[in-house]
Amino acid sequence: MATGVSAQAFSQKIVVAHRGASGYLPEHTLEAKAMAHAMGADYIEQDVVMTKDDQLIVLHDITLDRTTDVADQFPARVRDDGRFYAIDFTLEEIRRLNVSEGFSMVGGVKKQSFPNRFPMGNSQFRVPTFAEEIELIQGMNKSTGKDVGIYPEVKSPEFHRAAGKDISTAVVKMLKHYGYTSKQDKVFLQTFSFEELKIIHDEILPAAGVELKLLQLIDNADTNPWMFEANGMEKLANFADGIGPEKSLIIDRASTKSKLLITDLVDRAHAAGMLVHPYTFRLDPGQVPRYADSFEEMLDLFYFKADIDGAFSDFPDRVADFLKNNK
Repeated sequence: MATGVSAQAFSQKIVVAHRGASGYLPEHTLEAKAMAHAMGADYIEQDVVMTKDDQLIVLHDITLDRTTDVADQFPARVRDDGRFYAIDFTLEEIRRLNVSEGFSMVGGVKKQSFPNRFPMGNSQFRVPTFAEEIELIQGMNKSTGKDVGIYPEVKSPEFHRAAGKDISTAVVKMLKHYGYTSKQDKVFLQTFSFEELKIIHDEILPAAGVELKLLQLIDNADTNPWMFEANGMEKLANFADGIGPEKSLIIDRASTKSKLLITDLVDRAHAAGMLVHPYTFRLDPGQVPRYADSFEEMLDLFYFKADIDGAFSDFPDRVADFLKNNK
């Protein structure tokens, strides 16, 4: 069973800024992280990817083409699958790219994924390094007197390992360098890969001489189905301090206003001593499920009916205000 989560942690309801205040500014930019810090987030998320020259950058995808102008600046660097991979570029090259809201190509034209968000082509944004982001958050903690935590995710560890890059060891080394060395520190280290989580728990953390809170991300019941067996959460708790499930694993999408279908996942995770931080809570059109009349009602159902401990949201101000008003 997980031993690093205190009773106090279970009594607190928190908000995790998903890729920063990404509902308002392009995801994973330093500007989005500064805004999330000011908006009252308890933790700010970083997705970590490695470059060709082994530098750690903050980027949601292992590819660059959804959120940057890489196809315009480096057209010849495309792989056979039509994508541009961060691992094929040096940090110096990635620093040249312009970052925007996420988009897809439709008929040769960039179509913004969330049309109501920050307009593409306005202002200038860059891909930050993991170190730059940690320094920004720690610097803002010092200047404001806050203690906002970080929530890094090791992205696609198998992909990196296949390319000869041990990204998890590099991430843990970086965290240790910046003073994150115990389960009392304001950091959760997360990944979707249970195999990698086990390696981090059993090998990488002991080798580094540190202990960190670990969180297993879960996207659906088909991946690692053993986790959904009767004793699945107990088994997982040998390695993780919490889970980050896709939110429909907690309140089923088939729910209606008159019939709310809450699974037993939160209860089982809590019984095993783990925290539960589902993702992703968004305000955009079509993102509030039909069983809730508003974003705030959705939050109420998850935080107080389903009893989650925290939530990943693109709109951390709205979640922070909700929690403040419902203490």
